[in-house]
Amino acid sequence: MLFNDFFDYDGLGKISPAMTPAINVIESEKEYKVELAAPGMSKEDFRIKLDQDNRLIICMEKKEESSNGEKGTEKYLRREFSYSRFQQTLLLPDDIIKEKIEANMENGVLRVNIPKNMQEETMPKELTIEIR
Repeated sequence: MLFNDFFDYDGLGKISPAMTPAINVIESEKEYKVELAAPGMSKEDFRIKLDQDNRLIICMEKKEESSNGEKGTEKYLRREFSYSRFQQTLLLPDDIIKEKIEANMENGVLRVNIPKNMQEETMPKELTIEIR
C-alpha cells in the first residue's frame, strides 16, 4: 500500500500559497498523525470533520481587526480588516478507528491522531472531531 494512495491532498477553495499552512503526515505502526502549522491561531479557529467517504476535512477561519487612531468619537485615519480562510481535505485509509480520532492544539500546531485498526471494518459515517 502506497502512502500517497490514501493521504491524497485535495485543497478546496482558492487561497494564496502564503495563507496555506504547512502540513506533516506521519505514519507509525499504531497510528497516523497529521500536524498543521498554525501560529497565532487558536482551537476555536478550526473545525475538523470526517465525512462518509473517509475524508478528513480541516477548516480554519480567522478574522482580525486592527486600527490606527483613537477610540471614542475620533475618526479612523487608517483601519484594516484581515480575513483568512483555509480548508484542506485528506483522504484517509480504511484501516483506521474513526471513533478514536483525537485532535489538540498546542504551541501553534494542530495535531490530529488517527489510530489504526487492521482487524475491524467499519461502516462509513460522518463525525465532528473535538479540538482539545
